[in-house]
Amino acid sequence: MKFDIKITNGAVYDGTPENVKHCDIGINDGVVTKMGELSASEAKKTVDAAGLTVCPGFIDAHSHSDTYLLLEPGAASKVYQGITTEICGNCGASAAPLNGDYKMPSDWLDKDYSRLRTPNSRPAPAANPPWKTVADYRERYAEAQPAINVALLIGHNTLHAGICGYEPRAATPDEMKTMLQTLEQAFDEGAIGLSSGLAYPPGSAVPREEIIELSKIAAKHGGLYTTHMRSESDGLLEAIDEAIDIAERSGARLQISHLKASGSGNWKKLESALAKIRDAKQRMEIGSDRYPYTAGCTDLDIVLPQWATYGGRDAILERLRDSSVRNKIRAELLDNPDDHWDNVMVGSTKFEAFKGKYLPEVAEALKMKPVDAVLHLIDEDDLKTGGIFFSMSDENMWRVLAEPYVSLGSDGSMRAPWGPLSHDHPHPRAYGSHTKFLRASLDGKTVPLSEAIYKMTGLPAAQFNLPKRGILKEGYAADILIFNPARIKEKTTYADPHQLSEGMEHVFVNGFHALENGKHTNAHGGTFLSH
Repeated sequence: MKFDIKITNGAVYDGTPENVKHCDIGINDGVVTKMGELSASEAKKTVDAAGLTVCPGFIDAHSHSDTYLLLEPGAASKVYQGITTEICGNCGASAAPLNGDYKMPSDWLDKDYSRLRTPNSRPAPAANPPWKTVADYRERYAEAQPAINVALLIGHNTLHAGICGYEPRAATPDEMKTMLQTLEQAFDEGAIGLSSGLAYPPGSAVPREEIIELSKIAAKHGGLYTTHMRSESDGLLEAIDEAIDIAERSGARLQISHLKASGSGNWKKLESALAKIRDAKQRMEIGSDRYPYTAGCTDLDIVLPQWATYGGRDAILERLRDSSVRNKIRAELLDNPDDHWDNVMVGSTKFEAFKGKYLPEVAEALKMKPVDAVLHLIDEDDLKTGGIFFSMSDENMWRVLAEPYVSLGSDGSMRAPWGPLSHDHPHPRAYGSHTKFLRASLDGKTVPLSEAIYKMTGLPAAQFNLPKRGILKEGYAADILIFNPARIKEKTTYADPHQLSEGMEHVFVNGFHALENGKHTNAHGGTFLSH
């Protein structure tokens, strides 16, 4: 038998929690066609993996690269980690469907989409994404030809805001009917699940029953319900109860996003949280994901009182720029302990000098109190300031990552040290989540290597029901990694995040050689995945 590609002499982990195997792998037409002793078989290209480790391509179970993959299709920060598939549309925000007056998250919204084309092949306006539906997005994805695969969840906040607006209210019966129909269409066009971001407006104000009814559509289509829960801190246990209730009453499988206990006063709640999940797993399907860092990252305006976050971007900025309302917001923020801001770092901002600086440093430079520096940045950046929050326990982090149902999810958008995505200041998880976890396993700091690889391959493939992905098996897609276990590591840091991981020697995506001998190629084989 002749192969397009043959991989020989490597230590093979197949994406299941089994022991290492020693076999060759033959690939034809982007599919693993033979595994075994293939020394006598010819191949157009042979990769000698002697001394290296071979495994399935990693699946990032929680990503926000929806629009970025169209703008920087090389996906360097992910490829160098060995990520061959991203699950996008998380935390209630997705690239599609776009309706009404919905405004995409600020980091997507401020990008230039003019090099893409609209569905009628006209050039796109610079600030407007040239798609509306999931079908439109799939077309733009195929045209952009990214290096990696994507599967798309539908964000509840995207759906609700586009049809009902940003005011804190429930949908009317007619609006609910439109949301259900729109979600049905999204599943028909290839979506794999529904995601919620109940910590963010407008989802933070909608009744639970709305999420349940929408999740029933996900269940009907074999999809799942993923959630950035209403609280990951003081209300953690109640939020887990709510997530389980939504899944049970809708019949949808549940994925709890970035499982954590934020704030030192809540660290002790982790065991109770895990117990709730273990108990519910006896009667329903529950998965989760986590990144291997103790700092979270989101827009800095997450610190605003909830009442100040409704109505959309213009309404929030109007409040901040009204001195009496701003003083009311300030007074509420002052209720936090004096050291509250000590563990907050500024991420992306238009102020270059403040990127990667802790808030007290920024406040000192501005000659302001920390609370005033926060409001100043949020205002001056037009709600586009990134915040990195050091609020988690290292011990809890490794405890969560060791749970058998927890897969790896970066919670980060892809970046590159070059091009349009190189100018901001992201959390290092965008460049290092999977390589950091892999290094920790190799160094004996977390689960054994076969289990660590499973958490990045076979487990998320099963959780998100991705057919013929996540396992090295004949007839499965040739998403394959070859890495050097002695060299694999993250290089990214909080101070200097735009640094690619090291030690990944070869990355194949659907048989395309995306990374060859540690060098990024122009062989882009990514595709849009659906059930």
